[in-house]
Amino acid sequence: MRGRRKQGRTSPEPDRRAVALKPRRLGPRDVLHVGSAGLRSRPVRVVLSALGIAIGIATMIAVVGISASSQAQLLQRLEALGTNMLVAEPGEGMFSGQEVKLPKDAVGMVGRIDGVERAGASGDLRHSVRRSQMIPEEETGGIAVKAATEGLLGVLRGTTASGTWLNAANGRYPAVVLGHVAAERLGIDRPGRQVWIDDRYFTVVGILAPLPLAPEVERSALVGWESAQRLLGFDGHPTTVYERSTDASVRQVQRLLAPTIDPRNPQNVAVSDPSEALKAKAATEGAFSTLLLGLGGIALLVGGVGVANTMIISVLERRHE
Repeated sequence: MRGRRKQGRTSPEPDRRAVALKPRRLGPRDVLHVGSAGLRSRPVRVVLSALGIAIGIATMIAVVGISASSQAQLLQRLEALGTNMLVAEPGEGMFSGQEVKLPKDAVGMVGRIDGVERAGASGDLRHSVRRSQMIPEEETGGIAVKAATEGLLGVLRGTTASGTWLNAANGRYPAVVLGHVAAERLGIDRPGRQVWIDDRYFTVVGILAPLPLAPEVERSALVGWESAQRLLGFDGHPTTVYERSTDASVRQVQRLLAPTIDPRNPQNVAVSDPSEALKAKAATEGAFSTLLLGLGGIALLVGGVGVANTMIISVLERRHE
């Protein structure tokens, strides 16, 4: 009976095989809940982190936008003014103190060069311009008096802010066109007024708009070529010759300009490109933009490292969980 009882109490052995555990991962709702809890519990940290990122991005956008806009405006202005204008002036003579003069027919000679589209000239006059004869002669205000050919304004691509330019009609009489700066210094804002030049009143027939490529013209009072010879004792030798050529022939014309004006002594003619200053300024703007972009990138990198450091610290704080 005891054997039967023992047989009745026996039960099958339990299965002791290892059960594989599967890790549980956070679902999208759990991630959203945990993340929002962190945001709610530390609002100051969240605001500072977001502010750092926003300031870094805003700085980058502002730096790139302002520098790119400035450079684009400069290039647009340079394109409107053109890079195909050259200027010829008297250079230094072979001997010290030698006075160099350009030929009287320099404009016509330059106009015959292949590729030249327009040519004009101005000649310096040893006179001063004043608002009236009551003003002392030595108070010139930095305004020069120049003789100008009829084609000068077209070569400079200039316009008149008011009035008209010198032509075959008014260029023979005591008429004058004031540059933009000259008109401001004389206090003349419209044509019809008179200015005093060499013991004679000249009537203002026009005021020029700004000429960035010819600042010397902006600060001048311009009279007609014929009237300058007849009334002001001008000898007819141009002081500055301006020319416009096609874009493809600028360099060729630049090489031929001095030998054409003075074949015997081309070294007496100095040729320059007034647009070089604007080109150099545009290049400087590009380099400055690159520098600012680099500084903005460094600032953004430093801000990103700070934000990453803050995030790592917040993770380490909860690592015990």
